[in-house]
This record gives sequence, structure tokens and C-alpha cells, in this order.
Amino acid sequence: MFTGIIEQSGRVEALAPLAGGARLRLSPDKPEDWKIGESVSVSGACLTLAAFSAGILEFDLGEETLKRTTLGALKPGGLVNLERALKVGDRMGGHFVAGHVDGVGSIRAIRRAGAAAEFDFSAPEALMNFIAQKGSVAVEGVSLTPFAPLKDGFTVSLIPVTLAATNLGFKQAGDPVNLEVDLLARYVRQMLEAR
Repeated sequence: MFTGIIEQSGRVEALAPLAGGARLRLSPDKPEDWKIGESVSVSGACLTLAAFSAGILEFDLGEETLKRTTLGALKPGGLVNLERALKVGDRMGGHFVAGHVDGVGSIRAIRRAGAAAEFDFSAPEALMNFIAQKGSVAVEGVSLTPFAPLKDGFTVSLIPVTLAATNLGFKQAGDPVNLEVDLLARYVRQMLEAR
């Protein structure tokens, strides 16, 4: 479980194919007491740390992860958002984020306003019933609040801190992004459909 409050960035060192998936190697911005086996949100996808040595984090990506996220298209030098799993007693700053990417959208437009910006995102039709104005959505693992729903997407306003602390500050129109809809909305819909 995560909050969508990004703690640091990671630079892609390599994405090497393996039988049944790939091995992702990242160098994080900050030294931490990383533990093999811990869950880490990597641009919104919950991954298990498989190895850590000489300042490099390594994650194994299965075929399902490669198919459902943007991680399979990462190139050396690219930036990803990193967040370690929420601990009991931690401050809850964003919203509940599971790290289970629901689909891939893209950036339609970016409108800069000084150091801030508005982003228009496209989203798959199947996700639009879960994205509500003033609700919560995770984009690249970042907890965001849509303020304007679009026919097949949504608009958010990004403050300078978010642009500086996440890979969204480096993205351009047309870039793909990982999307996770609000966890509570997903369960409410499932319960209503079961009735």
C-alpha cells in the first residue's frame, strides 16, 4: 500500500530481457536502507526489490507487468518515480494507492502557468467510470485530483513541488503514463454490480 506521495526519483540503468519477463536496474536519487523483498512503487507499479548492491536497485518484471504498464518501454537514462510502501503509523498524505496499474493513458496537453502546469490526460474508456471530479487518481504513482473530467480523460493541476519531485515535470505531450483509479471507487463499483 502506498500514498502517491513520491519520495524520490530513480534513473534507469538497464532493462534486460529475461525468460518470462525482464530485469529492471535503477539508481535511486537518495541512499536508503533498502531491503530485498520490500515493495516499491516504481512509476505506479508495485514491484518487489529483488537485489540491491552498489547503489543499484533491481526488480524482476513479469510478462503481465510488461503488458499492462509503461515499464517495458523504459530506456537507460529515463526517470521513474519511487515510493516505498506505507508503514503502520506513517502520515497518510495522498490517497490509498495499491500499485496495481489499471491501464495506460497518455498526456494530451500541457499548459504551463509560471512554475505550475495543467495536464490533460487521456484514459482508457473502461477506467472513466472510476475517475471523478475532485476524486483521486494515481498517474505514474503520483496522487492527483482531477478537477475537470473530459470525455475520455481528465485534467489536473500540478504545483511546482510536484513537477520538481516527480517525473511528470519531464514528460511531454504524447508520452504514455501508468494510471491507477481510486481503490475505494473500484470496490464500491464491484459491490454495486454484485447487487
